[in-house]
Amino acid sequence: MNAGRLLVRVTVIPTLLIVAWPAVSLPLLMAGVFRPVPAVALFVPAAALVLWLGLRSRPRTDAGDDTGDDTGTGATDDARDDTRGAGDAVPWWTVAAVLGITAAFLVLQIVMSSEQIIVRRDPASYVQFATWLAEHGSLPIPLMEQAFGGPDGVLFFESPAFYQHDGAIVPQFMAGLPLVLAPGGWIGGTHGILLMAPLLGACCVLTFAGLVARLVGPRWAPAGALLLALTLPMLYVSRSTFSELPAIVLLLGGLSLMHDSRRETGRHADLKAFLAGLALGLIVLVRIDGLRDVLPVLVFAGFCVARTRWIGYWTAAGLLLGAGAGLTEGFTLSLPYLAYLYASLAPLLAITVAILVATTVMVVLLRWDVTGSRLRRAGAAVARGRLPGAAAVLTVLVMLGFALRPLVQTVRRPPATQDDEMNVRFIETIQRIQELPVDGTRQYSENSLHWVAWYIGVPALLFATFGAALLVRRLMRGRSPEWLLPYAMIVWTTTQVLIRPGITPDHPWASRRLIGLVIPGLLLFTVFASAWTVRRVRRLGYSPRAMRTGAIAGVALMLVPVVLTSGGYLVTRTEQHEVAAVDGMCDALKPGDSVVVVERSTAERFLQVVRGMCGVPAARTTDAATPADLRRVIYKVREAGRRPVIMGAKARDVAPYGRPSRVLSLKTRQDGRTLTEPPGSTWGLAMEVWIAEPSPA
Repeated sequence: MNAGRLLVRVTVIPTLLIVAWPAVSLPLLMAGVFRPVPAVALFVPAAALVLWLGLRSRPRTDAGDDTGDDTGTGATDDARDDTRGAGDAVPWWTVAAVLGITAAFLVLQIVMSSEQIIVRRDPASYVQFATWLAEHGSLPIPLMEQAFGGPDGVLFFESPAFYQHDGAIVPQFMAGLPLVLAPGGWIGGTHGILLMAPLLGACCVLTFAGLVARLVGPRWAPAGALLLALTLPMLYVSRSTFSELPAIVLLLGGLSLMHDSRRETGRHADLKAFLAGLALGLIVLVRIDGLRDVLPVLVFAGFCVARTRWIGYWTAAGLLLGAGAGLTEGFTLSLPYLAYLYASLAPLLAITVAILVATTVMVVLLRWDVTGSRLRRAGAAVARGRLPGAAAVLTVLVMLGFALRPLVQTVRRPPATQDDEMNVRFIETIQRIQELPVDGTRQYSENSLHWVAWYIGVPALLFATFGAALLVRRLMRGRSPEWLLPYAMIVWTTTQVLIRPGITPDHPWASRRLIGLVIPGLLLFTVFASAWTVRRVRRLGYSPRAMRTGAIAGVALMLVPVVLTSGGYLVTRTEQHEVAAVDGMCDALKPGDSVVVVERSTAERFLQVVRGMCGVPAARTTDAATPADLRRVIYKVREAGRRPVIMGAKARDVAPYGRPSRVLSLKTRQDGRTLTEPPGSTWGLAMEVWIAEPSPA
């Protein structure tokens, strides 16, 4: 096997494995029997089949139109000329460099990984979700009311990210990431779940290198991998259990598989197109808003069907199967979460239906033109006209508009829900700390392009804009068709995210919205523009050695602002020692305990931790509960044959009911919060948990 084929295959293996896992784990979860033995027994043959279908190859005899050689990289003609002659082999150093960068990234992230397991934000919620799946293999989570002597008006069982619904606890979020994390729990407990984040992050870097190799050229793959790996958002999300991680692997790997299907013949092309569509569709199982990102795939598949290309049918089939699996899980196991998102989900579903109908109409209209003559004439007219150049200019103007947006707009959102009110108070707190004007309704969305510039640097952003303009001109002239789907997805998602990020605007937290596709997509455009520039400069007569030196210097120049932003974070550890602290708390509890949490912040952070990690029934009291109410609950717990335990944040919270005992004391550092500048500091984080066992009356 030559270096090119190895690079192509190794960079889609993570995607293929993730595709195979939900194929067996989701049905088991839906049946309530998601356990290690049946899951692994079914996964091994499923993974072998998916890998065999996704890695075998039978290139078209005319595949040289895409690549000029038999490496399977599919680089465009411009990019290919940047890196090698049409008949040159892919050098082994490119594979070694990509694998070396991926391995170094993995080691760094393992050493620096966080321990977010106490529920404050999404990563800990996912850990608790995955912990429950690893331990119990079914949903929903039972209330265990009988452990408290039956239902009581002053007790309830929900907490942030864990809804009380239809007599049970339903975790927030889609089940895709917890299903991926659960095997880590089977192997290594809580630490195994946490270490899945660096592993998935390394897979993101590897799959991005594979897409760069296909669309730009193999020799540019190490540069792409290094640029992505050193951005602060990539470092940030792959140190904790964020849902963006498997979504990125599925998206980038799906695009790579779709690219590979263009080079194949017969069933090989169809099956790779199906796997590509399936990978892209399964993003919905990980993130419900991934439905927005994959809508261009539906239109692309429809266009292929209209041109009587079978890969269109196979792509659509895979996409609908994957997205259908995600929606099925969402409307059965995650319904309260989707209900919570109704205000944004309903318009998204309406847009999806509208695009589905419009795509169907497009297919019908284009199929009427049986010979395709009208389509070809229209395409030729566009290619010869001024529209390609105008589209390139428009691309630059749009990016300029985003850059100037803060001068003409200040985005605010009045609170409409209790969660919105909490966000307002949170933003006001940060504004006071940073000595900014206090206005909790500020969303700072007008600065979204400036956020991107923080993380990838102004030089890379300028090259990305240039690359996007070049590509839209090429595409409208009928060239570089392999870029059509990647370009459409990147532009579609980037535009929407920049207009409305839809996230609490503190950083580095808000950077997770950019890492899903905005930053990888813009870096892909950056590398493409760099390769194009090298090719143009080389035509002036410079030697190959001079061009290699210039290319390396250019990449190094773009890395400087990236490292200036991420350098401090690169070697900073946060969210440490939480596992040991929680283990100590669990050791203080006994299997026959029933925990009643009487203080709000402790209940929000620890209710599911006690229930899931300590394996002890847990409930919280309402704000209106009186000491008499609590004593009634204590009596009912004893009548049920269990030991009542009162839990709070301070000794004074539990002292009225028994002798206080501190079971958790944690002092660590957390990621800082910034609103108008790149993140570069940490904040202190301290927590205590006290318990008391009421003495018998």
